[in-house]
Amino acid sequence: MAPLKLIQKKNKYFAKLIDLFQTHENVLIVHADFVGSKQMQNIRIGLRGKAVVLMGKNTMIRTALRQRFEEFPELGFEGLVDIVKGNIGFIFCKCPMDDVREFLAENKVPAGAKAGVISNCDVELAAGATGLDPSSTNLFQALNIATKIVKGQIELVTAVKILQVGKKVTMSDQVLLQKLNIMPFFYSLRVLMVYQKGAVFDVAVLDITDDILMQKWSTGVSYVAAMSREMGVPTEASLPHAIGGAFKNVAALVGELDYTFPQVETIKAFLADPSAFACAAAPAAGGAGGATAAVAAAAVVEEEEEEEEMDFDLFG
Repeated sequence: MAPLKLIQKKNKYFAKLIDLFQTHENVLIVHADFVGSKQMQNIRIGLRGKAVVLMGKNTMIRTALRQRFEEFPELGFEGLVDIVKGNIGFIFCKCPMDDVREFLAENKVPAGAKAGVISNCDVELAAGATGLDPSSTNLFQALNIATKIVKGQIELVTAVKILQVGKKVTMSDQVLLQKLNIMPFFYSLRVLMVYQKGAVFDVAVLDITDDILMQKWSTGVSYVAAMSREMGVPTEASLPHAIGGAFKNVAALVGELDYTFPQVETIKAFLADPSAFACAAAPAAGGAGGATAAVAAAAVVEEEEEEEEMDFDLFG
């Protein structure tokens, strides 16, 4: 009877897992090391109505996903199987993923340092009183930390770094931090990966904003335009630059001829009398007259340089 109940329980879990993947497009894959049962319960309560938290044994998760490879190829379970390692779980989001991440960041629980754990933060003890009585002097001596006794308590002579990011906590570090009542670590569900519409990617992708995307896109377009101009192969990206360069050549040529058209009338007027433009701009600019003059001078220099480089190539 017991094996039958176990099988039924597994099948129920398998069905629930697959159903959640079918009904939720956005899933956060989280790491749950050092997260206690009470903290997990509070997280489930806080996310009620916003997301569904599902944990489970890795073997059960992998088995459930492998059984449905062929049945649901669009869900991309193959990629999920490869990352089901360690103490992980899933958060199936009903609200924006950023809201869930913000909630997890706010629900951290302080914890003491334990020997053998990789430190995720730096801990430095400031010089001065520690609040410990002289009986703890041997501990500081074992750690090669210079101390002195002042008014019946231990004082550090200089600031000392106890923990460093990426290094293991030693037993001496653990005992010292416990004596000083320092709890340096904070634990919560940590988001590792994101599953979205059958694709799995790193959580760092969620930090990319529209402004960053537009900036990268603009940079890419500028590279394409520069390459096209250098190779002499016209593209949509390089066409505006080619037209602008051709117009500069035409304007430089017309500037020395008794011929004009509407697009170069302002340029020719400026070349004829630059001071008129400076005087007109001075009242509007107020105290920026010097800047206006500098701009006008720069424009004159630029026109002269264009004349020197002019090769009469109307399509260059």
